[in-house]
Amino acid sequence: MIKFLHDGAPFPPVESALRTPNGLLAAGGDLTPARVLDAYRHGIFPWFNEGDPILWWSPDPRMVLLPEQFKISHSLRKTLRNKRYEIRTDTAFVQVMHACAAPRNGQGTWIIEEMVAAYTELHRMGIAHSVEVWLQGELVGGLYGIAIGRMFYGESMFSRRSDASKVALAHLCTQLSRWKFGMIDCQMNTSHLASLGAREIPRAEFIQRLQELIHYPDIPSPWCFDEYEAVT
Repeated sequence: MIKFLHDGAPFPPVESALRTPNGLLAAGGDLTPARVLDAYRHGIFPWFNEGDPILWWSPDPRMVLLPEQFKISHSLRKTLRNKRYEIRTDTAFVQVMHACAAPRNGQGTWIIEEMVAAYTELHRMGIAHSVEVWLQGELVGGLYGIAIGRMFYGESMFSRRSDASKVALAHLCTQLSRWKFGMIDCQMNTSHLASLGAREIPRAEFIQRLQELIHYPDIPSPWCFDEYEAVT
């Protein structure tokens, strides 16, 4: 049975998370910045549907992407070299979240307004960041996530043009490598993430590496990526 968080109660040890569904750790609590940051620092993240209590997860194994191991396909390489897209960072965070929340294939979303409000506040604090792909002044793709020290927690991506979300991720991985980030948390295993170079590691290894990375100084916000070629 999972723990219900009352009145600021701490999270239980991640080792107590359920096996089925994989990683369900606790319910309840709130989405205040202090609570959410405490979760991420311990390898826990919120994920729930509208109308449900807040659910907290720490799956085992954990899907991660090392920035330097991002896989660039032939088609993506061509897209990057064409330079038809403009990359911006931290200029349209709320727009990116709303775009990620748009229904896909007739399915709903877990990025409800309560989540948007919580992560927008983290963005104001310089902790949540967006990478945006623009085409002729239109936002056509992007991603958002949380950065603590040299650890990045990827939350969601969207794409309205060919390869747009992959372009955002390619630029993110290049810049995170330059900043010596050690890992991108991808949370759950999907074939799409695996095709981009992500892989599963045991939760214990994830937590150990996480505890090393979060103690580095934060990159100042708003983020500004270097001028570089994302692919050679």
